[in-house]
Amino acid sequence: MDALKNSLFKKEAPGATSRNPAPPHKILLVASEGYPFAKTGGLADVVGALPRALIKLGCEIALVLPKYKSVSPEKYRLKYEINGLAVPMGMGDMTADVLSTRLGDTQVKAYFIQCDRYFDRDGLYGTPEGDYHDNAERFAFFCRSTLELLRALDWYPDVIHLNDWQTGLIPAYLKTLYADQKAYQKIKTLFTIHNMAYQGLFPKYVLPMTGLRWEEFKQEKLEFYDQVNYLKAGLVYSDAINTVSPTYAAEIKTDEFGQGLQGVLNIRAEDLSGILNGIDYDEWNPATDKEIPAQYTLKNHDRKTESKVKLLTELELEFKAQTPVIGLVSRLSDQKGLDLISEIIEPFLAMDVQFVILGTGDIRYHEMLQTLQQRYPKKLAVNLKYDNRLAKLIYAGSDMFLMPSRFEPCGLGQMIAMKYGSIPLVRKTGGLSDTVENLSPEGKKGTGFVFENYQAQELLFIIRRAVEAFHQPKIWKELVQRAMTKDFSWDASAKQYLDLYGHIQRK
Repeated sequence: MDALKNSLFKKEAPGATSRNPAPPHKILLVASEGYPFAKTGGLADVVGALPRALIKLGCEIALVLPKYKSVSPEKYRLKYEINGLAVPMGMGDMTADVLSTRLGDTQVKAYFIQCDRYFDRDGLYGTPEGDYHDNAERFAFFCRSTLELLRALDWYPDVIHLNDWQTGLIPAYLKTLYADQKAYQKIKTLFTIHNMAYQGLFPKYVLPMTGLRWEEFKQEKLEFYDQVNYLKAGLVYSDAINTVSPTYAAEIKTDEFGQGLQGVLNIRAEDLSGILNGIDYDEWNPATDKEIPAQYTLKNHDRKTESKVKLLTELELEFKAQTPVIGLVSRLSDQKGLDLISEIIEPFLAMDVQFVILGTGDIRYHEMLQTLQQRYPKKLAVNLKYDNRLAKLIYAGSDMFLMPSRFEPCGLGQMIAMKYGSIPLVRKTGGLSDTVENLSPEGKKGTGFVFENYQAQELLFIIRRAVEAFHQPKIWKELVQRAMTKDFSWDASAKQYLDLYGHIQRK
């Protein structure tokens, strides 16, 4: 174990000296999912990409994830690190096995908490019928196992970077059950909110199972309308809080976006910040993307047409050079603006446009879109599934990309779309506001089309404005050029995280 620790976690970053001490380099990133191992949404993309950027900055970083059924030991070359890790829980001691591998071709070590009772299931958080009934127990066990893993490795990070409600009990444990254990006392915690709408709310009777005492069940601590709230635990007990865009960090302090926790966030306003997510250009880049028919850059942008032809042919729509294709790759829900789209869908499809949709979500939207596809077979293609290859083809083959979200903590789709030369049509909220600049009246500035109020007629207005701009070749060409040259790589965001880790340590 000592050899492992010394090889994985060196004492100094390259180039660090006693005169120029290194910033915090021991970072443990903890999450309930991470690409490529397990993914349901944008959290996994962050967990898969941020460590790659941080290690380039000299960090020594490791990941801890649950060992889900879908994480193939053969595919990811998992090896057993620890057998029978003792995990104290409120209902008695339990055990976990710990497996490990590397994150791709990096030196980032990924540890997996294996306990078949909790994680050997087809879904990560539930089934199509709803969440697993024991999610409170599953993720309390995951949090406690993570802290016990540090003891077993005899390695203690400077900062534990936590993500969403599934990890919210870790800072609570550190400030209570582990507070008198010297090895844990110097560890600082950063809690990142990826979406305030998902909080981990459970009946109060689960509290003894977590091992936490009833004195923590107070309004200023874990209690939330007579329930236990795991997200609130992260907000209350962590040393610092951040979220995934500067605008969303401001929004969640308001009644409209705070999801009932705006009071807690305002109390901790000095400890709250926003850092925009990046995107992984190794994965999302039309210049290197092998899943589209022709790779292209700004210099040979005309090759994008090959993807448009391929997309329309595959979806049985007629290719028309002068008809813009509008893409949507999304969860089909009210949060993503499907209620607005449903209000204006008739006048929208009455325009000279083709609309391509990929995603799943609320059954009522499935039924609505399938009915509309039968009525507009030459204009609308609906794909009710998740398909990464088709998603890339939509980014590459569409002229515009629609994201009319009610709220959007960060959003990756609009950033990916810009890289592929598909112009985003978005609402001014969260990360959409931070990444897309509205086209100026004269057409000389901007990277997309932005509407402000959550109203269907405003959405219809910017769609019409975008279609008009599409038929002005000079304006459209310059718009595409500005969009494709925007840089949303993880490099800048990783530097901000490094600064934030240093700030937390100095507190």
